[in-house]
Amino acid sequence: MKLKTLIIDDEPLARLRLANLLEDVPEIEIICQCKTGQEAIKKINKTEPDLLFLDIQLKDMSGFDILEKINLKPKVIFVTAFDNYALKAFDYFAFDYLLKPFKDERFYKSVHKIIEHFKNDTFEGFDEKMNNLLNYIQTSNDGNQNPSPKNKSKNRLPIKLGNKISFINTQDIKYILASGYYAEIFTEDKKHLLRESLNNLIEELNSEFFIRIHRSTIINLNHLSELINSSYGEVDAKMADNKLFRISKSYKKAFLNKMGL
Repeated sequence: MKLKTLIIDDEPLARLRLANLLEDVPEIEIICQCKTGQEAIKKINKTEPDLLFLDIQLKDMSGFDILEKINLKPKVIFVTAFDNYALKAFDYFAFDYLLKPFKDERFYKSVHKIIEHFKNDTFEGFDEKMNNLLNYIQTSNDGNQNPSPKNKSKNRLPIKLGNKISFINTQDIKYILASGYYAEIFTEDKKHLLRESLNNLIEELNSEFFIRIHRSTIINLNHLSELINSSYGEVDAKMADNKLFRISKSYKKAFLNKMGL
């Protein structure tokens, strides 16, 4: 038995790692690797694969968008860096997923589990679960056609550490800094590490208090102490803990408007 398999992820290193791991699984045949949702939809409809390794957040669309637009429903192992999806949807609907960064052992556990399902044809109820999952996601995203930032904002952020998940009250966040694929979230007593982009985080935080001042910096205005103007027209934000952050030119106008300056 060879399972025709597609890898769908917009990160080249992520696709490479999945492909390398799957080389040791004789039951898997990788027929294509896709880096965009549009490419994935075309390949899935053309090749009719048995299995997808599907990243949730691609640059052009979500993994759920792909599943809604394809002609058939292959089996899926979701790959995600977003704890909120994993906590809400996958656990609830009992889908298998790999939460980045995952260990090799966790990967092979998922792969061997789904291979056994194929061998024994034990996918009863899979299509119903898939439809329920997509309906759940669509309702969550589209329940309010034009949600305001306040409606979309979260009061708590889930942080995964090992086999535990802790929650940060967003009001306790002083500022957030980009660090590679991760976000460093600073509270009064601790620094938390979350595999999430600042683009996504700023959408989840209450825009009444949180604002992006640089491509690598989000601040909580409740923790802003003062603004410092330099002789070169630059502006720095000084936080209550005396940390200084430069407000970049691309965010300066929006920031000053926000502050009524």
